[in-house]
Amino acid sequence: MNKYVNGKLMKLTATEVEQLKAQNETYDAGKGERASKEIRNHRDQLLQATDWQALSDNTMAEAMTTYRQALRDVPDQDGFPFDVVWPTKP
Repeated sequence: MNKYVNGKLMKLTATEVEQLKAQNETYDAGKGERASKEIRNHRDQLLQATDWQALSDNTMAEAMTTYRQALRDVPDQDGFPFDVVWPTKP
């Protein structure tokens, strides 16, 4: 592996290679957590877009109730967070 120092291509030292490998392992280990957070944020945005239908002075259609419940159930899917099936908005 190489790096640029003052515009010159230099080989990484053994220590630098090990540090880079450790950084990559740490990053890869957090992949699931990052994906989970991203999916939950998207799910929350979809729920917020329909919150007005859940107000006390509004009767929510059964299809919308089912849709909102399916959104809340997204984290319980078997493939979560890497293989998510999004419900279709009615």
